[in-house]
Amino acid sequence: MKNRSPFSPSFCAQLFCGLVIAFVTLGLTSCGTRYYKFRDYTFANRPVPPSKLSTRVLVSITVNGAQGALQMIDAERDIRNSIFNPNSTFPISGYASGYPNMIFNFPEQVLGYVYSNSDGSLTRIDYGKEAVAGDGGKLPAKADSVAVPINFKHVYAAVSSLGVLTVIDNTNGQTYYLNLPNVYRVAVNQGDSVVLAMVRNSNTLYRLLRLNQNQAAVPGAVDCQPYAVPVWCVVPVQDSASKPSLDRPVGAYFSLDGTTAYVLNCGPECGGNTAGLTTIPQDALRVDNYPTSTPYNSPVTGSIAVPGGVTSVLADGTTLYIAGQQLQPDGLFAGVLSTLDLNTNTVTGQYSISDGYHSKMLLGDDNTLWIGSQGCATGERAKLKQNYNCLTRYDIGAKSAKVVPDVNPNDSNSSVPYPNANENKYYYGDLTGLCWVQGWHKMYTAYGGQVHAFNTVDGSEINNKQFTVQGTALDVAFMDAATNSAN
Repeated sequence: MKNRSPFSPSFCAQLFCGLVIAFVTLGLTSCGTRYYKFRDYTFANRPVPPSKLSTRVLVSITVNGAQGALQMIDAERDIRNSIFNPNSTFPISGYASGYPNMIFNFPEQVLGYVYSNSDGSLTRIDYGKEAVAGDGGKLPAKADSVAVPINFKHVYAAVSSLGVLTVIDNTNGQTYYLNLPNVYRVAVNQGDSVVLAMVRNSNTLYRLLRLNQNQAAVPGAVDCQPYAVPVWCVVPVQDSASKPSLDRPVGAYFSLDGTTAYVLNCGPECGGNTAGLTTIPQDALRVDNYPTSTPYNSPVTGSIAVPGGVTSVLADGTTLYIAGQQLQPDGLFAGVLSTLDLNTNTVTGQYSISDGYHSKMLLGDDNTLWIGSQGCATGERAKLKQNYNCLTRYDIGAKSAKVVPDVNPNDSNSSVPYPNANENKYYYGDLTGLCWVQGWHKMYTAYGGQVHAFNTVDGSEINNKQFTVQGTALDVAFMDAATNSAN
């Protein structure tokens, strides 16, 4: 029997075929799905993060009130882990504060601030590095309200338990504590030139002043700090003497053109008489507009009654959407969305929404508005055995509102799609976090202590099995939004 030459025609043919198959296989492999792939030029030249995720939702979590974490979710695929390793997660490196209940989201600046209610820490988060980027300043624990302007020169906090309005002044590296008993709300405009404070169970509005070097304390100030050489003062804002309109103020909306402040009057929902909006020129409220004598002149230019209640507002340029609650004859409150024409300052419509104290409002894809609240199970809807959940989807085009998830407490076969640990088949609980995943037709929420996501197209819920978190979800933020308005 002859030995076959290694270079025989048949062997060469086999070798050639093998090489062809190898090259074809390599080509097919290279043309397959390439997960976590970024374009050569990222949006707004943002850095590619270590996780390689381009659609990240940040979730703040507490385990027992003393241990906390920041977890990222892949909101493109609706999973909490890497597709290559189901046991992996995407945490923010270096974060350890106990109760991170507030996220201040600035995707345009590729960063965020997280406030922890348990220790008062304000932590800076680098979105590009997905890691803690230093201390954002120390605030008192248990702050009722925190405001961070976009220039990051200051941070403001209202702490009713201590009766102090806190100012972290990053222009000089100092922190100031102004005495204002029962202060519980603070609001700042985009330019950081107007800072307003509200006191619980009071009809008085207050504003901050930042004094020039060696300037004397202004007359009529409630408090100035430091006492010897004052830098910041807090003064009351005089209401209209002829037609008072301030009634349990709880917040402010600053017009996009920078001219007007709309003060939110909670009214009956907060123990007052009349809900509505008080209009004041922003120039009259500036931190460098110093009164020279008392009594102060009133800067109020008008008022707008809003019977449906006012605790939260959001504008789209022409319409101001106002969420609140209206007192019913039986003594309970019912949630109401009111629309206001900003050209005429007139209320144009009222729509039934979730009950409870409304604190979250966001525009979303598909011409929708989303409204979140807390304490929904004690209102008119629960009494009437209607859907009493805490999230509402409002269709702006159709002018119709619907509470989500869609559930009927009168139907024993009806239930929320993905119950939380409380196993209440009709009710998720308080909505404490809301973010718009821009362009993906999704709204992510911290809803009843867990993460839930909804389709903006029809309000249906996305199966959350793959992105639930261990612990209690407190807040959410879309880290990769095109604008800061997504949270």
